[in-house]
Amino acid sequence: MTCYRGFLLGSCRRVAGGRAAALRGPGAGGPAARSRLGGDGDGWRHLGQGQPRELAGCGSRPDGGFRPSRVVVVAKTTRYEFEQQRYRYAELSEEDLKQLLALKGSSYSGLLERHHIHTKNVEHILDSLRKEGIEVRLVKRREYDEETVRWADAVIAAGGDGTMLLAASKVLDRLKPVIGVNTDPERSEGHLCLPVRYTHSFPEALQKFYRGEFRWLWRQRIRLYLEGTGINPIPVDLHEQQLSLNQHSRAFNIERVHDERPEVSGPQLLPVRALNEVFIGESLSSRMSYSWAVAVDNLRRSIPTLKGLASYYEISVDDGPWEKQKSSGLNLCTGTGSKACMFLELKQERIYVVFVSRSFNINRVATQAVEDVLNIAKRQGNVSLPLNRELVEKVTNEYNESLLYSPEEPKILFSIREPIANRVFSSSRQRCFTSKVCVRSRCWDACMVVDGGTSFEFNDGAIASMMINKEDELRTVLLEQ
Repeated sequence: MTCYRGFLLGSCRRVAGGRAAALRGPGAGGPAARSRLGGDGDGWRHLGQGQPRELAGCGSRPDGGFRPSRVVVVAKTTRYEFEQQRYRYAELSEEDLKQLLALKGSSYSGLLERHHIHTKNVEHILDSLRKEGIEVRLVKRREYDEETVRWADAVIAAGGDGTMLLAASKVLDRLKPVIGVNTDPERSEGHLCLPVRYTHSFPEALQKFYRGEFRWLWRQRIRLYLEGTGINPIPVDLHEQQLSLNQHSRAFNIERVHDERPEVSGPQLLPVRALNEVFIGESLSSRMSYSWAVAVDNLRRSIPTLKGLASYYEISVDDGPWEKQKSSGLNLCTGTGSKACMFLELKQERIYVVFVSRSFNINRVATQAVEDVLNIAKRQGNVSLPLNRELVEKVTNEYNESLLYSPEEPKILFSIREPIANRVFSSSRQRCFTSKVCVRSRCWDACMVVDGGTSFEFNDGAIASMMINKEDELRTVLLEQ
């Protein structure tokens, strides 16, 4: 209710698409698509105001109801299914799998229970759609492709935030809605999904769609271009392959050997859009963050042997001068990705990361640091400040909330992770809001990771240009609790 109410209370106004407007292409979708979706696809835009900033936006009211005739449901792969697929070549029986999981400290019965809960909720979604006469396709990650997206009037992600990111990654038509349904609310945050009540009351959500009792939320996304020497625009699906550190490196090495590509090429628009974030850095740094998001136990075993490699690159912000930098990598996020939703759950003596907002955690400050700075300011400035706990927490919260902004705002927040500053390398701005960022790689084994699930090789000579474009907006919905 808080999120929805925040979007309703903001004052609304249209904003321009920013400097990226010059790169806009023809609009996706035609009159037929607009008519079928019930609305002209246009809506209000809002620059975040007030506290917290990411809630101070306003979606657009639909012109009439939204009634799709064809829907594709993208279902997540549960941990139980993953473990089955992981050992399918060993032809393990269920009893063998149970014993193997026990050796790793995992509960077979627990995984099976969560799998059944997810499956039951997916069936609820499918039954609800079919009862309304809607043609439905149920797909998993491997079957989800561009042809399936073109067939559908709308896409439903049945899972959690990761499934929502997967579903959104292949939708390039700004008029095609993508709707997330949290199929396991007890274990998944579902920040990008409908309110939890609709998991078990999906027919109610459909009726609200039909009556127009919702708001469109146009989430901005980052488009990416690659150019330069030796680039490889072929993505590696990290979630599908569940690569270990060695496998990740080996995958890229195989492509280097077998893929004959020109030494120099013009800008190539990559076939993905970043809804949350883009992380650029040497592979060990990017893999480390990915391991946290996928399997904490793998990372825990890897940490003692890993030494973070500094990422060497040149960066240009808003077509400004190039600056050489060394750091642990850089992160670019949208308003959607700016929201902090990182928390850990301890389940049966195993830690699981439910959702990670890397940008916020790179830039946030702790109350202890704020208290130290205020003490120095008080001492150096000879000013009287009531340095009580209430003031320190208020200043800390206000600063941290300034890092959050509306998903509809057409801007990027870029952040430098652990910059190295000396007489050779500098970092004039460790973070800032911008409309365009260009990065020239000077790395040897680097990756550009989009939304934690898709990776592109990004080594010496490659240049990435990242910007916001109105045509890349993702059409999602806001429903009241």
